[in-house]
Amino acid sequence: MQLFLDSTDVAAIKDLAATGLVDGITTNPTLIAKSGRPMAKVIAEICAAVEGPVSAEVTAQDTAGMLDEGRKLATIAPNVVIKVPLTRDGLIACREFAHEGISTNVTLCFSAAQALLAAKAGAAYISPFIGRLDDVGADGMDLIVEIRAIYDNYDFDTEILAASIRTPTHVTNAAIAGADCATIPPDVFNDLFKHPLTERGLDQFMKDWAKTGQSIL
Repeated sequence: MQLFLDSTDVAAIKDLAATGLVDGITTNPTLIAKSGRPMAKVIAEICAAVEGPVSAEVTAQDTAGMLDEGRKLATIAPNVVIKVPLTRDGLIACREFAHEGISTNVTLCFSAAQALLAAKAGAAYISPFIGRLDDVGADGMDLIVEIRAIYDNYDFDTEILAASIRTPTHVTNAAIAGADCATIPPDVFNDLFKHPLTERGLDQFMKDWAKTGQSIL
């Protein structure tokens, strides 16, 4: 499973990228706004920090505007992936981007039917929002299972990028359900390393080692 960071915090991205465990980055207009910096500059810095795909989202709502913005964003770096919303206009733009050889991430997916359309439009990634479905009383993980079954039935190349991840359990369950990728906030990514029994066991090992008075070096 590929692990992406959902962030525009360049320092946090560089820090976690140094682990060798970060496969890509996703951004959105909200994260760009929180950064308080020009979008093109932020995306360029992120693309320089990671080798994998970096999703940059258009803000236009019409197909022509999405195409204009997407083409411009794609010039920032070779690893930019254009993020478009799962709307009629967004999927028409996705189809055109696919013809032009520009990779797309279709975002704000909340149903398997939407995911089917995105795959037919040639999306490189589909982003089902697990946490937001959970928020309204649905089980977001069921959507991952449904999309996986449909994509496998028809050999679609579109990768399932589980989004709106809230906890390490979300990551684990998405992996079990067959998601190709998960995009994770930095704080949740850091939590993946942790378990209280690991910390307790390591503490005991160090106490026992100290009693020996030995040094490996």
